[in-house]
Amino acid sequence: MAFGLLPALGMNRLSAAEAYAIAMHGAPALAADFTHMPYANPDAPKGGRLVWGLSGTFDSLNPLIVKGLAVQQIRGFVVESLMARGYDEPFTLYGLLAKSIETDDARSSVTFRLDPKARFSDGRPVLAEDVLFSWNLLRDHGRPNHRQYYAKVTKADALDPLTVRFDLSGANDRELPLILGLMPILPRHATDVATFEETTMAGAVGSGPYRVSAVKPGASVTLTRNPDYWGRDLPVNRGLWNFDEIRLDFYREANGLFEAFKRGLYDFRVETEPLRWHDGYDFPAARKGEVIRDTIKTGVPQPSEFLVFNTRRPAFSDTKVRQALTLLFDFEWINRNYFFGLYARSPSYFAGSELSASGRTADDRERELLKPFASHIEPNILDGSYRLPVGDGSGRDRSTLRSALSLLSQAGYDLDGTVLRQRATKAALSFEILVTTRDDERIALAYQRDLRRAGIEASVRVVDPVQFDQRRLAFDFDMMPSRWDQSLSPGNEQSFYWGSEAADLQGTRNYMGARDPAIDALIAAMLEARERTAFVSAVRALDRTLMSGFYAIPLFNVVEQWIARWNRVERPATTALTGYLPETWWQKQDTRSK
Repeated sequence: MAFGLLPALGMNRLSAAEAYAIAMHGAPALAADFTHMPYANPDAPKGGRLVWGLSGTFDSLNPLIVKGLAVQQIRGFVVESLMARGYDEPFTLYGLLAKSIETDDARSSVTFRLDPKARFSDGRPVLAEDVLFSWNLLRDHGRPNHRQYYAKVTKADALDPLTVRFDLSGANDRELPLILGLMPILPRHATDVATFEETTMAGAVGSGPYRVSAVKPGASVTLTRNPDYWGRDLPVNRGLWNFDEIRLDFYREANGLFEAFKRGLYDFRVETEPLRWHDGYDFPAARKGEVIRDTIKTGVPQPSEFLVFNTRRPAFSDTKVRQALTLLFDFEWINRNYFFGLYARSPSYFAGSELSASGRTADDRERELLKPFASHIEPNILDGSYRLPVGDGSGRDRSTLRSALSLLSQAGYDLDGTVLRQRATKAALSFEILVTTRDDERIALAYQRDLRRAGIEASVRVVDPVQFDQRRLAFDFDMMPSRWDQSLSPGNEQSFYWGSEAADLQGTRNYMGARDPAIDALIAAMLEARERTAFVSAVRALDRTLMSGFYAIPLFNVVEQWIARWNRVERPATTALTGYLPETWWQKQDTRSK
């Protein structure tokens, strides 16, 4: 690699051809001599215990496979990656297991040099053979996203016991070196390939700061800090991983989860219900200041909830039908009656960020990208004038009903008395809405009422989290709620979300079954972009294509994070761009472990 290429790659020099960090676009924000992440307190005291309350259950400790409901915190707390993400930047990685990274201007290869101090929790060194083993294992037996990403590698070699080179020629994917940098590394000597895809309650041997020390199947997992953790003094880790013990407690029912928090049985909760945030925290401990409520504004796209159409179902195969059903959703009534007006709503899949196309006219670069697919894009979405329907909030808006019925008529449906029927077959338009939480059930029942006014019969089926997850993974639903959390640097995961290849691959997140060459081409353009401006244009063009497909009904955007915590837990004064990070918190020194 020519030395003059380093700034263009977003890399700062470590030695002749190596760098301590890599950014997707531009240069890393932190210099090579940084001492800690800006959102961490390097003087945070160690010790104590954090009890983390979670909704649902689990039947596996392996989050790297499709099978089972896994404990996601194993990834990061127990199993580490080659590099660590900087949470104050769109997409920048800093050295962790790999102390340096090397790539060329075309990003046609990437080389990682491992830190010679890196150790697994059993004391064995992390070697190049473990990296190659993990790559092969996850490519062949991992989750669909890992299989998809790692299959792009042409060849991988160990150049010496601590150096691995990946040949990426032909991939045409500038994000791939970073994707490989986030690859979880498992020990070759302690991982059974034959049973890897089976659920397990055995804790993995990882290189991370914690080890699994106790498991109560379906109920709790205890992680204990490894006193010999090899990476505790790395700049990326200073001020992180402060608790001696982290216990993950699972609750099957939302009200029970909240009541447990009120009693102090766990330390913090991320509130997702506006009604509860508005008036549910008027209990003695909160009034006395023992419970602190934090409202956090992030810099990333706002998490957005949708009702997803399964376009594999004949009823939803027509875009006009999906557009009409979007019109019939009365957000104003639901927001006022259920959510105290605390939610906003956007048609964008990247709401509230520079990546969103909503309200923006397509620039010349976007129009050039979209030219081959002009028929895919609604004119008002191209010029930025499209807005989601705004009803009168009465629950009986006649104007939106008329517009919806007009679109349904164009799609071949007519009212037959009080029933909407397909003109050719006389079959009634009906479908099932699959939900698992009380909030989702309330929204679905309100929507059911609105649909009935148009002659559409929608049944609402409430299932437990396990069944919901199984049916979602198998695409066994008509309509269901979902969300796709986005970063400021979307990349390969977009193919996993809505690429054509993912539409028939169970376990992906292309729940709607989108198969659109425009989407595939725009994801490719996004991955090939070298400059941030070109990248933003490609993402906005993708956003316009997704909006034009009416694949999902936007329900609401969560414009801020609501965090409640007992005052025995403290957090840094500075919050990361992405919001709250429990790994940066610590126990107040004048409190005792529960």
